Amino acid sequence: MTADRVLAHVRATGLLPTGGAVVVMLSGGRDSVCLLDVARRLAGPGCASALHVNYGLRAEAEADQTRCEELCAALDVDLAVERVAAPRRGNLHAWARDARYGAAARLALGRRARVAAGHTATDQAETVLYRLAASPGRRALLGMPARDGRLVRPLLEITREQTAAYCRERGLAWREDAANEDPVYARARVRTGLVAELRAVHPAAERNVVRTAARLRDEADVLDAAVDDVLRGRRALAGSELAVLPPALARLVLRRLAEDAAGHPAPDAAERLAEIVALSATPGSAELSLQGGLRAVSEYGSVRFAAGPAPAAPAAVGLGVPGEARFGAWEVRARPGPPAPRDGVLDAGALGDGLLVRGWRAGDRMAPLGLGGTRTLGDLFTDRKVPRERRRSLPVVECGDEIAWVPGVATSERFRIAASTRAAVHLSARYQTR
Repeated sequence: MTADRVLAHVRATGLLPTGGAVVVMLSGGRDSVCLLDVARRLAGPGCASALHVNYGLRAEAEADQTRCEELCAALDVDLAVERVAAPRRGNLHAWARDARYGAAARLALGRRARVAAGHTATDQAETVLYRLAASPGRRALLGMPARDGRLVRPLLEITREQTAAYCRERGLAWREDAANEDPVYARARVRTGLVAELRAVHPAAERNVVRTAARLRDEADVLDAAVDDVLRGRRALAGSELAVLPPALARLVLRRLAEDAAGHPAPDAAERLAEIVALSATPGSAELSLQGGLRAVSEYGSVRFAAGPAPAAPAAVGLGVPGEARFGAWEVRARPGPPAPRDGVLDAGALGDGLLVRGWRAGDRMAPLGLGGTRTLGDLFTDRKVPRERRRSLPVVECGDEIAWVPGVATSERFRIAASTRAAVHLSARYQTR
């Protein structure tokens, strides 16, 4: 493919429109050098700029930066250079990626520009193969999108050999990063091993992988719409409803619910479909631990996901009469009022010194109004179908050493309104969603 054909192909994608500001992430390698020249030619004078991030990790880092400075000066393109200090521990590749994209996003935001990355068809094939090996599933086959918010990848259908040919034809020199071929890195082994073997099987192997990824990405929109139709905006689903879905769709629904709760990929949620359906048949509340601190939570037949450990009960707080108390996300109020035999209305004469709002404790018992005798709060929660996780944050109003009221659960017989009651205290609790 000649340089002009590369230019025409990228123009046809519409990812680098004439007059559109664009920040090219420039490493100095063949792909980013090719992209910068293409962006400069397509966007027009003054619209393309470049960003080079110097990590200081390689002996050649200064020479890479110098080459980028020379190139941008020759092309009359503005260059921003950002130097970053590597962390002492952790995943260097992930850190470098975050530093690069973070710097590009900040620069692009200030210039109201797009960010262009030089990923090629070769990179796309490597990405699909690597993800399929490391994290099997449909998403592994989708590869990288050509557009993701401000980020565009105009060279996704151009191979690495074609970007090199473009640079040679245009007289543009580039730098080679030896780490790209270092077998210490898994991605390098995929590049030099798997991709090379695929080419030996069929010369169009890279292009076929890229086309397959593009087709699957289009089809993914159809699958996402099917999941939307099942969930209809819900964050939980009845286990009985999940059980009758086709297994493939049920797995996609679980993955969506799990990833919405976690805020990141949760591949094992879909793989544990049978366990989660069985969990939903458990009476009351139950949980299943998943990878990454995620939990599948079944509450009276309804399945949802939660990230991290279950929240602890808030600290106990006093409640005056009249008065109000903040207990976690709850606001509990106590107000004088007329005697009325209803939930949350207590005989003021039986209250004594004051009230305390606290969390549920194992073994808590009370004498619920109208039931006779005492019951454990655990049993009352089960009777009222209070989800297990909600029990931990529910306010328990105590007077002395006795439970007087639990909102939505029970009022104590000990503090009930009687014919002799002259004054009453009205309790109310409101859950604050914000």
